[in-house]
Amino acid sequence: MTEATAPRIEIGIQETLPIINYLVAMPQPETHLFEVTLQLINHSSTILDLKMPVWTPGSYLVREYAKNLQYFAAFADDKPLPWRKVSKNHWQVNTTGVSELTVRYRMFANELSVRTNHLDTSHAYFNGAALFFRLPGCEGLPIQITVVPPRPDWQVTTSLPAVGEQAYTFSAADFDTLVDSPFEIGNHKTYHFEVLGKPHELAIWGEGNLQSQRVIADIQKIIAVEAEMFGGLPYERYIFLLHLFAQAYGGLEHKNCCSLIYQRFGFRSEDKYERFLQLVAHEFFHLWNVKRIRPKGLEVFDYEQENYTPSLWFCEGTTSYYDLLIPLRAGIYDAKSYLNHLGKEITRFLTTPGRKVQPLTESSFDAWIKLYRPDANSNNCQMSYYLKGEMVSLLLDLLIRARHGNQRSLDDVMRQMWRKFGQPEIGYTPEQLQEVCESVAGVDLTDFFERYLDNTDELPFNHYLEPFGLHLLAEREEEPYLGIKVKTEQGREVIKFVEVGSPAQIAGIDAGDELLAIEGIKLTAHQLSDRLKDYQANDRIAVTVFHQDELRTYSVTLSTPHPTKFQIVPVHNPDPAQKENSAGWLGTPMVTLR
Repeated sequence: MTEATAPRIEIGIQETLPIINYLVAMPQPETHLFEVTLQLINHSSTILDLKMPVWTPGSYLVREYAKNLQYFAAFADDKPLPWRKVSKNHWQVNTTGVSELTVRYRMFANELSVRTNHLDTSHAYFNGAALFFRLPGCEGLPIQITVVPPRPDWQVTTSLPAVGEQAYTFSAADFDTLVDSPFEIGNHKTYHFEVLGKPHELAIWGEGNLQSQRVIADIQKIIAVEAEMFGGLPYERYIFLLHLFAQAYGGLEHKNCCSLIYQRFGFRSEDKYERFLQLVAHEFFHLWNVKRIRPKGLEVFDYEQENYTPSLWFCEGTTSYYDLLIPLRAGIYDAKSYLNHLGKEITRFLTTPGRKVQPLTESSFDAWIKLYRPDANSNNCQMSYYLKGEMVSLLLDLLIRARHGNQRSLDDVMRQMWRKFGQPEIGYTPEQLQEVCESVAGVDLTDFFERYLDNTDELPFNHYLEPFGLHLLAEREEEPYLGIKVKTEQGREVIKFVEVGSPAQIAGIDAGDELLAIEGIKLTAHQLSDRLKDYQANDRIAVTVFHQDELRTYSVTLSTPHPTKFQIVPVHNPDPAQKENSAGWLGTPMVTLR
């Protein structure tokens, strides 16, 4: 947008408080450039500080959104104002003698994810943290946003309230609200429905095999179950923004909406469809847990740097535990399917060697430098707070249920956290979270928290499953254990992962090596498993690779097969107490689990 063509933003003057107004245009969407205009009225200082956030709440990685800014200029009465860049995300404008000014900048937007911005000829999507400047000292002031679509057939969907009769103009109560309110702009499909008398909307960009009526009916069930758990819905209107795209998966929670991205043809297979509904249940559960029930470290967002907390295991892991459980309670799938899904999660956990290295609270604290930056060694030294947090939440729920005959559960922990911290929106400390868990469990949990959160003790699944008449069964592959994962990439068989302590690592094989042959005979990634079945544990085999373009052959001693799959199955001859506990947890008689 040029100085001559920029539309003037008409707003009224309110006493001496600064008035902040953004205009977002996209006149040439094929360039992936948002043209952003900031108009500021009643500015009173000699310097205007503008700071671009470096991260988005809910996604714990410094993403450096300022890197996408391509142009910056400031004006007063159509005359340029002097400015300078102070740091990577900090601009200063000299505003001596100026009370009304305009700042214009362009943001490149070609990253399609739930936490970034994307603009092309089919739609526009943006998040507040990735597009708008923060004005230090003015974070609590209302902000008006006007969107100028490139074509008249494009509509605007956002959870922000519209401003009167002004076209495509919306109001955010403060900067936090602006950051928390993504925009979808284009000719996306929109579906309106009600739950508990409140309006909801599903906005879908992209084509796929989603059946809207079925999806909406199941979303309504999920909303109803979660609302019943917490005693109502803490909003007046809620929007699900869904992007359908290739092999994508992800979500980002907000107070009055969520952004979802899912593979466009992932709705016919029952397993993939149920995974989508788990994603919906996860992000919707976040409107309580995380958006309102927040750790002290996230009570007030610092958009300039990392916001540390050891409690992400509860924010994300406990939410992950419920995202499998909610569809069961909603009748979307049965208890047998639930246990199948849970078994897959336990398999992922027990086949991640990093569980023996990184404690859960450390995983939460180090999210900023580890979880979102995986490398070839990550599985050996890291443990996802999503996954282990889910496992610990499972054990905590079973512990509470077993002690109180299903009359208490992790649900009661969530409700107490909601009443004490969520409704008043005050942050909790790790100690306060433990106190709430102990008050519901009716037992000192110091040992539990020390072992499974602060240290790396193995989780005793069967100890907690036994009172419910269930048992974790390990299945082993037929072939002996080598300890590598191989993927075909551009005609090369690339070793992507070498497990710590495995025969391959002991022999000297590295991630990144190109696998060529076993015992002098060429093989592919697809053939590796079958080839290993020709050998036994303790056999020595010659493995030939290219290591940094150097041909090497290693002598590897294979070991006994490792468990590769875990299933939760009923015990033989459960007693009446086990049957009762199981039915109380899963909502169905044990006989249906066989």
